Amino acid sequence: MKEFFNVQDIEQVVGYRDQFKPLAFETVALAECQGRVLAHDIHASADLPGFARSTMDGFALRAASTYGASESAPAYIDVVGSVAMGKLPRMSIQSGQSARIATGGMLPDGADSVVMVEHTEAIDDHAIEVYRPVAPGQHVIAADEDFEKGQLVLPAGRRMRFQECGALAALGMTSAAVYRRPVVGIVSTGDEIVSVDQLPQPGQVRDINSHALSALVAANGGAPAGFGIVRDNYEQLLRTCRNALADTDMLLISGGSSVGMRDFTIEALNALPQSRLLAHGVAISPGKPTILAHVMGKPVWGLPGHAVSAMVVFLAMVRPMLRWIGGERVEDDAPPMISARLTRNVSSAQGRDDFVRVRLQRRDSIWWAEPILAKSGLIQSMIHAHGLIKIGKNCEGLEEGAWVEVMSI
Repeated sequence: MKEFFNVQDIEQVVGYRDQFKPLAFETVALAECQGRVLAHDIHASADLPGFARSTMDGFALRAASTYGASESAPAYIDVVGSVAMGKLPRMSIQSGQSARIATGGMLPDGADSVVMVEHTEAIDDHAIEVYRPVAPGQHVIAADEDFEKGQLVLPAGRRMRFQECGALAALGMTSAAVYRRPVVGIVSTGDEIVSVDQLPQPGQVRDINSHALSALVAANGGAPAGFGIVRDNYEQLLRTCRNALADTDMLLISGGSSVGMRDFTIEALNALPQSRLLAHGVAISPGKPTILAHVMGKPVWGLPGHAVSAMVVFLAMVRPMLRWIGGERVEDDAPPMISARLTRNVSSAQGRDDFVRVRLQRRDSIWWAEPILAKSGLIQSMIHAHGLIKIGKNCEGLEEGAWVEVMSI
């Protein structure tokens, strides 16, 4: 019977990502940039928005013309024209003058602020009373207030969301260089595994992991590629791994990573060209029998067969690797965390990182995390969970009311 190699900390295993290079990049249209990772820094080619513009409907004027204005002593301001949307203003504003302007309109020369229409009253078509003073720059966006020419707008390694796509549009970019989506091969192993469209016989279970892992890969910027179910057969597993690695950038093998007489994963990985085992056994619960290998420059993971264990290992270790080879480098692109307090005591064994599933509840303006204590083979615990909390390897547990960081899932 095989024994685990030296069990490693989760930080060590995640740190192995430095040994893998990011994928090549390609140029895609702006409409296809959502969810992709930028390959190059993006700098502003010009000031943005490029002209001073109003943020309110009102009157563009010189702020000094309104100083001292109040309800009892309004400032009397001449109206010398109107600013047409999308047009260059035809007037220049002097002291004591103003021009009608709508939100987004270009400030005319001489104006430095906008008074809201709600704070004015028309005397006639050519004059207004102003009841509240404004400061220079009030209700105005400066020509370079969003971005100055040459300023870094988006760094390489940033995953594009709707707001980043909007920034590219504002800069007039119709395309961008992005890293190629990692293609991730997924293999389920075990004589007991059957496809989801089959009725399991006694002792058999449907293939949960292929579909759950495919969804996780897609949700994290990858392109899943299924390679079916492999029986507990060394030759079949070796052949499948070779075929998968020829067409993918990373390979996930669920099952076959634990101690057992029929564990062929290590033998198959060692038989592949340019193969080097990085980890076999991680100080994590659930998910201790995790494997990571470096094969032909590509990461190959052996994940636990239990569905929940496989999901937790993916979130804790595979996800950072997937995002890394996909080019992601910006630290604030980490999974969102929510601060919450525990609803009950949670015990933990020292020497390993425990990932506990929790359900979030909102009470008295505070998030509370209710631990879901269930065995790693029960998928319902993940269905009911909103996130995971990590109890460090040097901690024997957490007490009720303790503040924790919840990793959203």
